Amino acid sequence: MPGVLAATVRIQRQDFDVAAEIAALTQGRVDIGAVVTFSGLCRDEQGALSALELEHYPGMAEAEIGRIATEASERWPLQGLSVIHRHGKIAPGENIVLVVAASAHRQAAFEAADFLMDYLKSRAPFWKKEHRTDGSEGGWVEAKETDAQAAQRWKRPPSE
Repeated sequence: MPGVLAATVRIQRQDFDVAAEIAALTQGRVDIGAVVTFSGLCRDEQGALSALELEHYPGMAEAEIGRIATEASERWPLQGLSVIHRHGKIAPGENIVLVVAASAHRQAAFEAADFLMDYLKSRAPFWKKEHRTDGSEGGWVEAKETDAQAAQRWKRPPSE
């Protein structure tokens, strides 16, 4: 089993700079051969959405994301891992989430980033409310069954 590393987990209102986050994770490191990033953006839903408002339970969200980041570092040989998730009102085109996974080899970095995003989409404690361009509230966004199904592929068999 790979060693457990201390991942960076941040939940913040302000935007983040993807290139700066990659640089912070890799600066001075010569053991990293692959960096995989996923950045999720707010989309406008064909012009119908003026903003997406994300709420979270402070403390609980960081702990849950930290727990799954630790699991990723136990499953894959990672040299670095950062997860940043924004909250508040986010306009179309703005950043929502960033996952940066660094490893000596690409497969571990890809799989760890994929694992984290499947978790974030299916089980992270965030609530999303749509604000529409016509001024109406679109309501709270329900979780998608396809996201839950995607996360199932990472489920480990019960220990004996």
